[in-house]
Amino acid sequence: MTFRSLIHSISLAVLLVALCSHGATPATEGLRLATFDVDATPPVGSMLAYDPVVRVDELTLRCRGIVLLGAGEPIVLCAVDWIGIANESQDAFREAFARAAGTTPQRVAVHTVHQHDAPGCDFTAEQLLKKAGVKDLGRVESTFTRKVLARAAEAIRAAVAEAMPVTHCGWGDAEVKEVASNRRIPGPDGRIRATRYTTCKDPKMRAEPEGVIDPRVSLLSFWNKKIPLAVLSYYACHPQSYYRMGIPSPDFPGIARFFRQQAVPEALHIHFNGAGGNIGAGKYNDGARENRVALALRLADGMKRAWDATQTFPVSAANVQWRVEPVALPVAVHLDEAKLRADVANQKNPKGALDAADHLAWLSRCKSGHKINIAMLGIADARVLHMPGELFVEYQLAAKKMRPDLHVMMAAYGEYGPGYIATARAYTEGGYEASARASDVAPEVEGVLMTAVRKLLEAK
Repeated sequence: MTFRSLIHSISLAVLLVALCSHGATPATEGLRLATFDVDATPPVGSMLAYDPVVRVDELTLRCRGIVLLGAGEPIVLCAVDWIGIANESQDAFREAFARAAGTTPQRVAVHTVHQHDAPGCDFTAEQLLKKAGVKDLGRVESTFTRKVLARAAEAIRAAVAEAMPVTHCGWGDAEVKEVASNRRIPGPDGRIRATRYTTCKDPKMRAEPEGVIDPRVSLLSFWNKKIPLAVLSYYACHPQSYYRMGIPSPDFPGIARFFRQQAVPEALHIHFNGAGGNIGAGKYNDGARENRVALALRLADGMKRAWDATQTFPVSAANVQWRVEPVALPVAVHLDEAKLRADVANQKNPKGALDAADHLAWLSRCKSGHKINIAMLGIADARVLHMPGELFVEYQLAAKKMRPDLHVMMAAYGEYGPGYIATARAYTEGGYEASARASDVAPEVEGVLMTAVRKLLEAK
């Protein structure tokens, strides 16, 4: 057993003793919660999204989540410190987690936080490259991914046996100051004249207004009487401060999560990235290394104030609902299957082959009739929407506006296959996020997604 594994085992044992000393023991009936947490850090030599791993630091990447039991078939929610989980990889994660928890894949939601010094996975793209005879599979080579998948499934299986009673839930939110800003800078004609990426060295660009963002972080917590069991946080922003270091990093959201874990050690803290496709820290980040911790402290401060503002309420299985709307996302017209297949088979351009495989994987899935589940967890008057892709923040703001009587939260970066998902208007404005390079869906995607969101939020 490694030192890190030993410390983790001791921590779990101490937590179990603490829970039992407060009269809490694993339950077999009623509303219950199980938590799981496994290391998802690739070893030296493995590929991250852009570079091979050269060193592993103290803060590891995590695959962690909850299993909610007792309200029909179990519900599994998971967040992974990776850049994305796409296509058949999404299927594999949801199916494995469903088997481990004793539920169906339709009741499993798997998201990434979207850090860039982190791996990604796409089993469909991997198979396309293999069939084309490509030897270097780069970032889609799946040996490490499948090991994490197996470890996480085993952790879920073990966690379910130790599930704790849930007597209360809590909800709180607060403003996060000087972290998020809109990446898309419009010109006088309304078209996007520049993109303010998550590292922005141009002082004039940093001086531009924050633009359209959702400045609030929301917390949904689960309690066994007075003991918090899990805290789920939701905040919309690209999670980069700096990257391309070859060192796996959970970046500033992971550091903020770590700070809050130390402040409330009884509960497992799980962070979900909201609709942050067109949101980044560029206004407040010139790339200086110290900005990583500065951004983390600001996000952690917002999380603390949301925690301090949390109001708990009694819950039972009758207060829990899980609803799903399967949707077929419209495919972008720029996806040319014949050209993509030729590019995948082009041995002289390995990077081009890998990029083409990403697009072809999504196109192939759509042509096969594959649908994406837009899911919603409801607990009393709290609602959590589970969405695909690098979604624009306007979707999150529209969902909140749709039901101001509810506490609406959003987790994006689920199915990663479509890439960026802009609004219909954004596709006419130009800019990187709505370009053929970045987005594999058509402008009609807005109507499809908002119809599904409306159905879910208006359901009784």
